[in-house]
Amino acid sequence: MGNKRNKTAKKLTGAILLAVFLTICLCITTYALVMAHVSVKENRFQTGSVNINLNDGKPVIEEHEFLFEPGMTVKKGFVIKNESTCEVYYKLYFDKVTGGLANVLEITIQKGDKILYRGTAASLSLAKVAAADDVLGVGERRELTILFHYPEGADNSGQNQTLTFELSAKAVQTRNNDKKEFE
Repeated sequence: MGNKRNKTAKKLTGAILLAVFLTICLCITTYALVMAHVSVKENRFQTGSVNINLNDGKPVIEEHEFLFEPGMTVKKGFVIKNESTCEVYYKLYFDKVTGGLANVLEITIQKGDKILYRGTAASLSLAKVAAADDVLGVGERRELTILFHYPEGADNSGQNQTLTFELSAKAVQTRNNDKKEFE
C-alpha cells in the first residue's frame, strides 16, 4: 500500500509541475503577443495624392509668338502650384522636343534671381534634370520666369528653324524621400 501511495504522489507531483510549466509558457506567449500587438499600433500608414498645376495648363510661349534672331532674349512668367495633399519635390523639364532650335536656344528657368535650370530644350529632359532645390508646400504657388535666349555666336544657323516642346513638371512627396527619388 505504501508503494501505491508513492506512485500516486509522484504522479500528482509530476502533474502539478507540468501544470505550472504550461502556465508559465502560456504567460510568456501571452506577454509576447500583447507586446507584438502594442508595437504594431505604432505603425501608421497614410495615403495622399501628388498633383501639380503647371501654369493652369497654358503654354509658356505661344507658337509663332516670336521670331528669334541672334542676340534676342524673350522673358515669360509662369506659375507652378502644389495641389497635392503633402509637400513635394518637383522637376521642370522639356518633353516632346523637336526642331532645329532645340540645341540652339539657351533656356533659363528662375525663381526670382535664383536659377533653377539652365540649358537647351534638348538638354533639359526628364532624365537629365535634377529636382529643384526647394520644396513646394501644400497649396503653395510659385511665380517663375523662363528666358529664351538666341546666342549672338549662333549667327543665322538657326534661320528658318523651329522649336516645339511641352514644358512639363513631375513631383514626388518629400516624406520618407530624403534622396528625392522620382521613381
